[in-house]
Amino acid sequence: MKALKIGITCYPSIGGSGIVATELGKQLANKGHEVHFITTDMPFRLDHVSARIFYHQVEISHYPVFQYPPHDLALANKMAEVIDREQLDILHVHYAMPHAICAILAKQMANHHVKVVTTLHGTDITVLGIDKSLTKMIRYGIEQSDAVTSVSTSLAEETYQIINVNKAIDVVYNFIDTNDYYRSYQKKLKKAFQINESEKIIVHVSNFRKVKRIEDVIITFAEISKQLAVKLLLVGDGPEYNAMVELVDQLKIKDRVLFLGNQQNMADLFSIADLNLLMSEKESFGLVLIEAMACQVPCIGTDVGGIPEVIKDNNNGFIVPLGDTKKASEIALELLTNQEMHQRFAKQALSSVQAHFTPSVIIAKYEQIYQRILEDED
Repeated sequence: MKALKIGITCYPSIGGSGIVATELGKQLANKGHEVHFITTDMPFRLDHVSARIFYHQVEISHYPVFQYPPHDLALANKMAEVIDREQLDILHVHYAMPHAICAILAKQMANHHVKVVTTLHGTDITVLGIDKSLTKMIRYGIEQSDAVTSVSTSLAEETYQIINVNKAIDVVYNFIDTNDYYRSYQKKLKKAFQINESEKIIVHVSNFRKVKRIEDVIITFAEISKQLAVKLLLVGDGPEYNAMVELVDQLKIKDRVLFLGNQQNMADLFSIADLNLLMSEKESFGLVLIEAMACQVPCIGTDVGGIPEVIKDNNNGFIVPLGDTKKASEIALELLTNQEMHQRFAKQALSSVQAHFTPSVIIAKYEQIYQRILEDED
């Protein structure tokens, strides 16, 4: 297809949606498209210079008359400015609320015609969508978009159920670049964390919110550690952090758990890991799963949301019922003590990523959607 001018708006902070949106922009630029990020701050993963990538910062006015700075209006205005100045073909926004609403307003204000693509990542539906004061607005944002995608079939089904939309939703999975995520030799990193070669390593990565159920990860680990020399790396930060530190103290496993806070070079950490645990009660996709799997780390996840679309039970990983820490610990022990089994699942995890979750697979799907709506008449 011909090179397009594409605007991308996402949350620029650490988080799955922002990471995916930024990586999408970088990959689109690699394919020859011109990409314009329109956000309040530089996106977290926008870490290299490209002749085809541009950043437009949204300036928030702080007038005394406003009790709360009008972020959404400022964003819509900036979108309209960029649409007209750069003659954008596509405005691809991540999250229905507020970004789709801002994009639709910008489209109406702009003089140049643009198409709006909205990608649903989960929170905009599973959390904001159940707030009756927002449902109608979210529905409007979805139905007025020229195309809507969701990161899993589960999320698409939830959107139809919760928001009651009359709009086709394309399922386009999240992806990772296997040039960035692969298993490498990290003996020095193990030594830095004072982890013995004989110890197995379990990792959990999240934003430490209640829905991640990190307590289930810790309880599962505590059971495993009764029978096996093992360390737990907890990566991330958030509102549950202090409570989890207290739980680790209560279970008397402080010497086996490392709280690492937020980290950027996750491929290095996954390269020393033997198992990844994701015990969430809500998870529209679970980007961390494919990051781990690309580094040949088998995963155990719960049977919620989009997790079973990534982890095929007893094929490239394992699925357990929500809250079933006993089953999770039993599976983990079997996997960590059976080398042949572990190698088989590690290889199958990598194969799954290569087949379904790489840029070559996913970018082609987005390009098809862009082409389709550009050919449609409004």
